[in-house]
Amino acid sequence: MSTPHNAYQAAQQAQMTAASDHAAAFAFVGELAQEVSTGKVELPSFPDVAVRVRKVLADEHVSNDQIARVVGSEAGLAARVFTLANSAALNRSGRPVSDLKTAVNRIGHNNVRTAAVSFAIAQLRKAGELKHISKELEGLWQEATTVAALAYAVASRTSVNADESMLAGLLHNVGKIYILARAHKHPFFKEPATLQQLLRDWHANVGKAIVENWGFPDHIAEAIGEHENIERVNDERDVTDVLTVAVMMAGFFGHEADLELNMQGVKSFWRLGLDNQKCVHVMRDCAEEISALRTALGD
Repeated sequence: MSTPHNAYQAAQQAQMTAASDHAAAFAFVGELAQEVSTGKVELPSFPDVAVRVRKVLADEHVSNDQIARVVGSEAGLAARVFTLANSAALNRSGRPVSDLKTAVNRIGHNNVRTAAVSFAIAQLRKAGELKHISKELEGLWQEATTVAALAYAVASRTSVNADESMLAGLLHNVGKIYILARAHKHPFFKEPATLQQLLRDWHANVGKAIVENWGFPDHIAEAIGEHENIERVNDERDVTDVLTVAVMMAGFFGHEADLELNMQGVKSFWRLGLDNQKCVHVMRDCAEEISALRTALGD
């Protein structure tokens, strides 16, 4: 049986440990801020082809031939572009394509970016140096593909750019991936509560900075940084609204009845003209489209 003195010592030790974890986490955040501000946001095993795709798409006058040549230099990426081009969601005609230039033309530049991100994160999940967090990475990828597919479904029904929304959905938790990839070198990594708080508090800002440094459009980066701000004021519906809604909807798959209470006060639903009935329709009746997109993204 513990004595009051021993209980007091244990409480003191717990407080000191918590304080130490907090200090370590704060120092880690400082490291992240420094890396992000200097553009040093390299993830292990992020393939060169994803960088080349980003660079070629930065030229607004680039031809589909040029894009196809870059995509075709990596068989895995080319396969992902074909899968997207022939998916039920993006191939309304039902006619399959087998020519890469035609596939690029069908899905558009934003979806080539999406395919490149999908391919890159798939490679990342296989990286030997990240084997210790493979379970966490798999969970984040499942979340990303679900949110991306939901964002596409929501945007296509609310007059917001669906391709950009899907891209934002796929990238929305990249800050968590970066934090996890870097955090294992720190002692608080083994403290779930400290790590979860760090992920919760910082992933959106870190993700926004990463996406900016990777050269994605400003409004995509803004969506990733602001999608958890449920009181955000904006005159018109936009990709950020779609991402906010898609993330919330993803959290209520299988228990859609609980969404209605949680969507109260979230301005994005109002701006998009979505009530609970419409959201449930997307989640239930569009399940086949969402499943097809998740598969095309490499789920």
